[in-house]
Amino acid sequence: MPSQTTTQTDPSLLDLVGVGIGPFNLGLAAMLTKVPGIKALFFEQKPQFDWHPGLLLEGTTLQVPFFADLVTMADPTSPYTFLNYLKKHNRLYHFYFLERFHIPRREYNHYCQWVAGQLAHCRFGQRVTHVEWVKEDKQDYFRIEVTEVNSDTTVEYRAKHLVLGVGSTPHLHPNFKDLPSDDVFHSAKFLHRRDRCRKADSITVIGSGQSAAEVFYSLLQEQNEVGYRLDWFTRSSGFFPMEYSKLGLEHFSPDYTEYFHSLPQEKRDSRIQKQDLLYKGISARTIADIYDLLYERTTCGQQIPVRLLSQTEVQQLERRDQEGKQTYRLTCLHKEQEKRFAHESEVVIFATGYQHNIPGCISGLKSLIRWDAENRYFVKRDYRLALNEQTDCAIYVQNGELHTHGIGAPDLGLGAYRNSVIINALSNQNIYPVSNRNVFQQFGVSPT
Repeated sequence: MPSQTTTQTDPSLLDLVGVGIGPFNLGLAAMLTKVPGIKALFFEQKPQFDWHPGLLLEGTTLQVPFFADLVTMADPTSPYTFLNYLKKHNRLYHFYFLERFHIPRREYNHYCQWVAGQLAHCRFGQRVTHVEWVKEDKQDYFRIEVTEVNSDTTVEYRAKHLVLGVGSTPHLHPNFKDLPSDDVFHSAKFLHRRDRCRKADSITVIGSGQSAAEVFYSLLQEQNEVGYRLDWFTRSSGFFPMEYSKLGLEHFSPDYTEYFHSLPQEKRDSRIQKQDLLYKGISARTIADIYDLLYERTTCGQQIPVRLLSQTEVQQLERRDQEGKQTYRLTCLHKEQEKRFAHESEVVIFATGYQHNIPGCISGLKSLIRWDAENRYFVKRDYRLALNEQTDCAIYVQNGELHTHGIGAPDLGLGAYRNSVIINALSNQNIYPVSNRNVFQQFGVSPT
């Protein structure tokens, strides 16, 4: 049911309300400044833009070139490009001499904060609490309740369209969620728990993606100073690099998105399961950094308390008190050998990825939205959700369409393209032209 605390109502009818302000909705907000005829507001419950703040480690970079900023791939002349950010911060020559395509992750976050600070239609500290569809004789629209986080004041808005950009949430197995969060936590909180790690006698990292590797490398760099034992387990078959060949990268293109969306859903699901190393895995540079440091630390016969173990699944995690110290007993299975073993650790860090949840605020739209057999959205080619009612209202989704549009859904490099498609549909104009041929290879054959 809608909240009973509404104290204000905005009488105007907006064209668009954005739920969540991550990089994709922020890019949409920036690109909409070129279309003043579209009245839009974007709401985010955080007090400011913050992109994975617990993983903004020194030395880490984006895994895509700086062209994958909020706007460049759609409009390189926009005032909101990363290059213009550098110019405004007197860093253009610094970047020129740096000669790198992959920028520091912390700088990307600061760039996004700079853009957000210029967009009055981006409202932070505002939580969308409820959305419902209203069908009246003269018009259909969405009624959106937005609560100011600090004051609990609720304002009711009306909008013709929605765009869902709430992003993903850290995934932690339910069996491990009730343990003390200072000791057992997701890698998304790593920077916030770093002091705790420095006081531990033993730390175990679980996972084999980029986040796991970055956390492990950061801990490895400090190990000599602090002195903890360090273990790295993954249920994957190895610590493998992400596919980064040029033809492999062409899968992150509008062309592949078009092809993937044309496939039957069962073929889409099967295809994604075979593409892990295109969008998961570890960068070759990070693997090299880890290996080089391990090599350096083991010169001259030195032994270090470090173990890397693949094919290992953590099945149970129990809290134990030993000699006045709290530790955790991990029951693990080595899958290939089919052997169980026990492992003790004072801190356990799960770098087990992220999941896309249906936003709770749209529970009132459950019957309006079409769902597939797996309780996922049906998403049309232009990123609109398929609806069960005839209406000229639309709900667009950002980074919630992996199952329908393929592995490019979470990729920053396709954000501006997706926003181009959405804006062109909203305005019924070709504001941001999109090309039908962007890569060298062909992903499917044309009908004969």
